[in-house]
Amino acid sequence: MEQLTLLLFERMGILLLITFILTRIPQFRSLLDKRMNMKTGVTFALFFGLVSVGGTYAGVTVSPSTIDTSFLASSLAANEAMADSALIGVVMAGFLGGTAVGLGAGVLSGLHAYWMGGIAGTADLWSTPIAGLLSGLVARFFAEERVISPVKALFISVFAPIMQMGVILIANEASEPSIRLVNLIGVPMVIANSIGVGIFVAMILAALREEERAAASETQRALHIAEMALPHLKQGLSFETAEATASILRRELRAGAVAVTDTEVILAHVGIGTSRHVPGERIATDLSRLAIETGQIQIAKEREHIQPHHPALGAALIVPFQRGGQVAGLIKLYYQSVRQIRPVEEVFAQGLSKLISIQLDIAMAEQLQGLMKDAELRALQAQINPHFLFNTLNAIVTLIRVDPDAARRVTVQLGNYMRMNLTMTQSALVPLYKELEHLQTYLDIVKVRFAEQLTIGYFCETGLEGVSIPPSTLQPLVENSIQHGLKQRTGSGGVIRIQLRKQDDRVLAVVEDNGEGFPPELLEQLGNAPIQGGESTGLGVHNVNQRLISLFGPEARLRLSNLPEGGARIQFMIPYRM
Repeated sequence: MEQLTLLLFERMGILLLITFILTRIPQFRSLLDKRMNMKTGVTFALFFGLVSVGGTYAGVTVSPSTIDTSFLASSLAANEAMADSALIGVVMAGFLGGTAVGLGAGVLSGLHAYWMGGIAGTADLWSTPIAGLLSGLVARFFAEERVISPVKALFISVFAPIMQMGVILIANEASEPSIRLVNLIGVPMVIANSIGVGIFVAMILAALREEERAAASETQRALHIAEMALPHLKQGLSFETAEATASILRRELRAGAVAVTDTEVILAHVGIGTSRHVPGERIATDLSRLAIETGQIQIAKEREHIQPHHPALGAALIVPFQRGGQVAGLIKLYYQSVRQIRPVEEVFAQGLSKLISIQLDIAMAEQLQGLMKDAELRALQAQINPHFLFNTLNAIVTLIRVDPDAARRVTVQLGNYMRMNLTMTQSALVPLYKELEHLQTYLDIVKVRFAEQLTIGYFCETGLEGVSIPPSTLQPLVENSIQHGLKQRTGSGGVIRIQLRKQDDRVLAVVEDNGEGFPPELLEQLGNAPIQGGESTGLGVHNVNQRLISLFGPEARLRLSNLPEGGARIQFMIPYRM
């Protein structure tokens, strides 16, 4: 038994060496990263099925009385069997590909074992597919792991050869030869196959981690280089900024040469071939134009695809970068040989392209700040206060520098707010929950501008979510409190309270603030007509009041008052109508 175990480990070592070489191949690694579908599943099943067949050929031919150490047995006698590591491929197929892949690899391996014959041929025809199927089922319990850990794989795979030995005994009705055979090969196969599966899993994990470490390293390097180049690129694409950017990239990347272009001409070229380059020369190579058209990185592997032509430059990595969703230019990294453009360089180029594109978009947003101040938003004036929009854009520009995640959230909220204004006004009435969503979107934006200076809270009684209300009713009232009632308050202390309660067959809505209150002389006029000649026209409050009256009658009109302790109150009542 010891001799057989050592022989199995020797043969298994050859199989694992071959599979280790396979894990070094980029195509195999990319197969591990792909989402499982029919094509990938079939490829996995064939690959691991062939690994299993190789494990069979690398096995040791045994009979109840002898051990044959010859290599690559082609067929077996009736009383012979293979002590092999075929289950490694089948179990791995189930772990990595699931039940269908494990079953497919098991069928292929089982058919091969049946074709070879021997005392275990028929048993292997059934037991090997079952082992693959069960491995796939077990892998579902570890679905949160990209690849099951080696220790878990080792212990789980112990049961596959044990099950196989049991099927051999069942298929041969526990005959005396089959019992002696199982006693001889059972323990060596359990040890060899389980350890082999653990080693195989460890190799795959090592390959994946190596790929991840390389990608992380190149992304970090791209970030460092982008930080140095962006101050120049953010000033716009010019001959001066392009030359400064190209110099930084060549120094950091140790490339033979670096060029920066816009979508039409070459702006700068630094390094080998600079004397042959004239700034302003038009882009001439087809690959460069293809990169501009598709936005995809291109690799120039032939000298005729390289501009300017130079005997010391034999390959180039053409990296497009975008601004505002459109390709704005190219960074061309020149190398002496195509062998210098490794997958690591391609990963780096992808990260560099994304980083520069993102930062250029941020720079463009900063430039839009001045443009927005001069833009006329007449089409949105009926829904959006221009001051609110400008202030929000200014807040976004500031946040882009200090808190990009918050800037993205505010941008999304502003888009939602504008979309709601456009869609909600299509109907005369909307459910209260939609109105509250609209108000909450507005408040989320306002809180960014005022930070800790303003406290806003509202209460909505349960069961009122479906009540019909005119769209954009609460938001103008809250905006009025913020813009006018609290305008004299500095620092913290501003408070706005919103309440929605059911009273008999009506719904009471109240908006209060602790500001300076309404001017007494305007209390009767506000809401009934726009104010003439004042700092505020009260147009938003007037529009809300008129819509309430027209839809629900005079009883629904706005009621404005000042609070005894200071501040203002606006309230109205609408029917409790779904």
